[in-house]
Amino acid sequence: MHRILWLVVAAAFVASLVVPETEPPATDDGCPPRDLRVPAPYAVTGYWVIPRADPCVTRRMVEAIHSIGGDTLITFGPRFAAGRPGPDFAACRMDGRPCAEPPGVRVRRVYTYVTSEEFGDDLLRCPGIDRRAEAEGRVFYRLSLARTCTAREHDLVLISTDGDGIGHLIREAAAYGMTVYPGLPAAPQRPGKPWEPDLAHTAALDAFTARVLAGYRARFGSLAAFGGVYQSFELAARGRSERDPIISLYAAQHAVVADALPGKRIVVSPYIDARRGRGFPPSQVPAGIADIAGTRAGLPMAIAVQDGRGTGKVPVHGPHEAGAAVAARLRPVVGAVTNAEAYYGSTADYLEAAARRVPDGVELWVNIEGFEPTPAPGECGRVDPQPPRGRTTKARLDQQIMATASHVSKIISYGWDPFFTCQARYDTPSLADDIAAGWRQPIIVAAHRKELNGRAGVQVEGYNLRGGTLDFGGTRVAQEWYGRTSRLESAWAPYVPTSPWTPITATNSAGESSTSPYVMR
Repeated sequence: MHRILWLVVAAAFVASLVVPETEPPATDDGCPPRDLRVPAPYAVTGYWVIPRADPCVTRRMVEAIHSIGGDTLITFGPRFAAGRPGPDFAACRMDGRPCAEPPGVRVRRVYTYVTSEEFGDDLLRCPGIDRRAEAEGRVFYRLSLARTCTAREHDLVLISTDGDGIGHLIREAAAYGMTVYPGLPAAPQRPGKPWEPDLAHTAALDAFTARVLAGYRARFGSLAAFGGVYQSFELAARGRSERDPIISLYAAQHAVVADALPGKRIVVSPYIDARRGRGFPPSQVPAGIADIAGTRAGLPMAIAVQDGRGTGKVPVHGPHEAGAAVAARLRPVVGAVTNAEAYYGSTADYLEAAARRVPDGVELWVNIEGFEPTPAPGECGRVDPQPPRGRTTKARLDQQIMATASHVSKIISYGWDPFFTCQARYDTPSLADDIAAGWRQPIIVAAHRKELNGRAGVQVEGYNLRGGTLDFGGTRVAQEWYGRTSRLESAWAPYVPTSPWTPITATNSAGESSTSPYVMR
């Protein structure tokens, strides 16, 4: 068997997906009716999103993602921050005084949490301390995190929320048959080392996490759309020491999840960094995956490895391109050098290493980064918060899919807004528009020699392959067999490769062409 590497592939479009002809019934909530069709299913099936306080804005966002094949939504958890309240709490007053000063209570620490979700009355447990107030369009909560309401000292958390963004998201996802993973409260960061959690606050974080998850269980526990939670504190997918602070955080917080939400999934998205001198080689990834899996506390876990292309930490190329110059959009990160000089390996190398030993109870996903390391002139993207990022292309996303899809069970992407929705001008298409227009393009993710009925040939795997031909370095052969699993399609044609690097061109039944950078060795 021979694996695919990289090529330039011509391809064409498959027949349009059959969708329901009837319109869904109108709703009575003031929002437009839902459109449940999926006219442009793409290989990416999940996205990070921002919860919205407006239910109609939420519906439009969920519908747009669903229309291109999305079935999974993930949110980042707000920061559970240590320290006195800032401007988000300026309007908050309780009992005629600032909300951080409950009368007659000795306060040890104050934490803040700025979010977009509602909390039920069961969140309020200690009379005279736990309170709810409204001011200037926001809702504020003050909660004690002490073990008992009569404790001598209390840690307080002050919550500011603009509405029920999480609730809107889960309810819309339920209507579209999708799944949501809200972010766990993100741990306080260590002063001077923001990439590490401050473990001095673990007990307070765990107590608050338990309160939040109890609310989720009460509100959403019966909904299939509530799939579990996302671990918001990031770490690298490499082997870690026994005293690693992030693993310690994971173990503690995931134990809280297991107690509050038995059977629900935890999603983690570790990053990889292939830069020489700053990153680590692919050989370290399996140990990192094992360390993360060890924190799942008996729950199912999905580990969605960040592919690194959007940040410039990992290139997308084949082994035969190690000596080639890095892509132009990567030069601001690593300079005008070759791939081998800049990096330990490519995205395909790291995902292949991750797939070698997937621990029990874990699904391996990939998080393809849907942006460029820096913006180009005249290009939309993200300016704030730092660092600025640029808009990528569907062709680049296709390359990331080609490099990773054969190793994982699901492809998700960071992040929907602004990277998939922004427009340089009002009359230019967004990345999501480009996906909707070009979703039929074949994407080859693997190929190998395979005999069929005693005849030598090549089987190609990927997306949108049905019908047409497979072209091997200029030799065009008609497809003679087609099949599909729940995720990938396969097409076979009789051909014996005659050169070390054979380009593969897939043309499907629509006869329109596109490109793909894979070759078979």
